[in-house]
Amino acid sequence: MRSSRSSHAPVAVRRRRVASCLVTVLVALLLAACGGDEPPTPEGPSAPDTVRVGSADFPENRLLAEIYATGLSTRGVKVERRFGIGSRETYVPKLRDGTVDLVPDYTGNLLRYLDPTATATAPADVYAAIGRRLPPPLVLLAPSAAEDKDAVVVTRAFATANDVRSIADLTRFCPATTFGGPPEFATRPYGVPGLAATYGCTFREFRPLDSGGPLTVAALRAGTVQAADLFTTDPSIPGNDFVILEDPRSNFAAQQVVPLINSAKLADPAVADLLNRISQKLDTSTLADLNRRLDAPDKPDPAQVARDWLSSAGIG
Repeated sequence: MRSSRSSHAPVAVRRRRVASCLVTVLVALLLAACGGDEPPTPEGPSAPDTVRVGSADFPENRLLAEIYATGLSTRGVKVERRFGIGSRETYVPKLRDGTVDLVPDYTGNLLRYLDPTATATAPADVYAAIGRRLPPPLVLLAPSAAEDKDAVVVTRAFATANDVRSIADLTRFCPATTFGGPPEFATRPYGVPGLAATYGCTFREFRPLDSGGPLTVAALRAGTVQAADLFTTDPSIPGNDFVILEDPRSNFAAQQVVPLINSAKLADPAVADLLNRISQKLDTSTLADLNRRLDAPDKPDPAQVARDWLSSAGIG
């Protein structure tokens, strides 16, 4: 006969196993809820017959990406959208490894990303310089006439009170000025370092806000920043009667809108043909008008704005 202890041992073992399993499940659930320590599995390249269109994380660039994506779809090209990726420091590596295939970019800032010491500022010079520095497998297609440049912007009241019309005029006020803009403006060559090198302008403080968005506009209106980085086609500039300061020493280079694409997606000639047609039709006034449409009180769907423009341009 077995002892009473030995006859109950299997039950105790089973209880311990059940308890252990419950602990394991609870830990797994907690890790899932908190994100765990494991990074997410990276997304692989798109299918060979698909163009994955990405964008930076601000409205104009998303709209341009939507124009590219919608236009390609009308040509029978399979499209995937990956909008709102973030800054150039994030999306260029994705273009290089094929995680993203196509992004609308801006020539001057792309050149400075590729070569912080670049000095070209004229449109043709900037475009040619990018071609010499662009790493494979990236390709720059035809640039558009549309430009959207970074600009130093102040309120009308500030400009009038201080007789400031250009960045050169602002220089004497820089030590008392708080400047606002996207976080990356603090370190980019045309940003805070560029303004210091080109104009001798050293701000009292740089306040990281957003990229041409509501935080920057609100801070400028409230006076918590006295000057800010906004894009020249931003409808909030005329909407708030802000003043774009002239840039007589060309701190900000030409910024033509241009498709930046992974060369693997150019096997289908319809892709380059469609994107080049879009560039031919896109100029600065058109881009500013598209931004105004996006900023309308009824907040239209960007996809509809893109479809409407493509149709009006004879592309859609």
